[in-house]
Amino acid sequence: MKKQVLALTLGLFSLTIFAQKDEIKAIEKAVKKLDFKEAKSLVSKLEKNEDAIEEKYKAKYYFLKGSAYSKSNLAKSAAAYKKLIKVEKASGKIKYTKEARTKINDLVTVANNKAIEDYNSKNYKKAAKNFVLSYKLNPKDTASLFNAATSASIVKDYDTALKHYIKLKDLGYTGIATTYFAVNKANGQKENVGSKKNQETYVKIGTHEKPTFEISTSKKADIIKNIGYIYVNQGNPEKAIEALGEARKADPKDVNLIMNEAQMYIELDRMDKFGELMQEATKLDPTNPTLFFNLGVVNQNEGRMEEAKKYYGKALELKPDYQNALLNYAIAILAGEQAIVEEMNKNLSNFKKYDALAAKQKALYKEALPYLEKADSLERNYDSVRTLLNIYDTLEMTEKADALRPVFKEMRSKQ
Repeated sequence: MKKQVLALTLGLFSLTIFAQKDEIKAIEKAVKKLDFKEAKSLVSKLEKNEDAIEEKYKAKYYFLKGSAYSKSNLAKSAAAYKKLIKVEKASGKIKYTKEARTKINDLVTVANNKAIEDYNSKNYKKAAKNFVLSYKLNPKDTASLFNAATSASIVKDYDTALKHYIKLKDLGYTGIATTYFAVNKANGQKENVGSKKNQETYVKIGTHEKPTFEISTSKKADIIKNIGYIYVNQGNPEKAIEALGEARKADPKDVNLIMNEAQMYIELDRMDKFGELMQEATKLDPTNPTLFFNLGVVNQNEGRMEEAKKYYGKALELKPDYQNALLNYAIAILAGEQAIVEEMNKNLSNFKKYDALAAKQKALYKEALPYLEKADSLERNYDSVRTLLNIYDTLEMTEKADALRPVFKEMRSKQ
């Protein structure tokens, strides 16, 4: 009875092997006819239990599977070719490996070309996916992973971009590469010839001359910056500060990094650190009005109005039509009004002192007036018009007040 069972089992096994052999032949026939739909359909019957395929058929099966999916699923095709290479390496019988490696390189080229085409047509989301595919097909091609991160950032897919940038950072990617050029004698154009070997060959056979090369700069600092900027956009100030601080070590003179780190300290309500960074930034970029304006805001928020005016004044020296600096300068001047009004209310029966305080109030208005008027001329808004009208009335500037009043009424009706 045991012998019968054993014989029956062996018979079934032989039938299975025979079926595998026929199915693989059928796949081969479909691939040769370029009937990839049929080839994939036949592969699907075997791929559910690939481990059961007899060793002597495995390499051929994986080669055919790679061919079947080469037009429709580059990742699946490459995975099949890679399994083929692994199988032949383990067996020591090399038949398809060389061709499989060529096929993988072709798939990488296809994926990369698709990604570049998508990027150039501004289909950045699709470009990101194809650049990732190119990288997965050839993990040594870390430039494709960088391109995928860049593409994802453009469409504000920050989670995906961050994942890629962190991977690049962990891999120690620098992006430093040497590009080889030579001048084509036929058209006089400087061309990228691809490699040093090509360059030497073209010069030797006489089609090109004037060989040169260029070494690209490191992208390491950019990667760290981008990680920081993504955290900024994600509203994660603690991680942003950490990443931007690291980026600043690599590029301490980048004012944009300082500005972004300073902005994160605003999110954390750390105006002291914001002010420190603004001071540092003004030393690096002393002609940037925005930096001085920000220092004015810091001091104004801390109640240091004279310091605030000094920085707003510097901003206006650099940019006379800086509307926000004009408005804030006027506001800093008028900040002294509150104390005057409080004193006036305490001296309602002391006419002499009251009149002196009223004169002091008018002096503040006169000092602030040119800044408000210039700001209003640049861009009119409800608050600035209301403040101007109040000042005109107080200073008895009737003509200007009457001209502005209908404007104010119209703006008020829309509030």
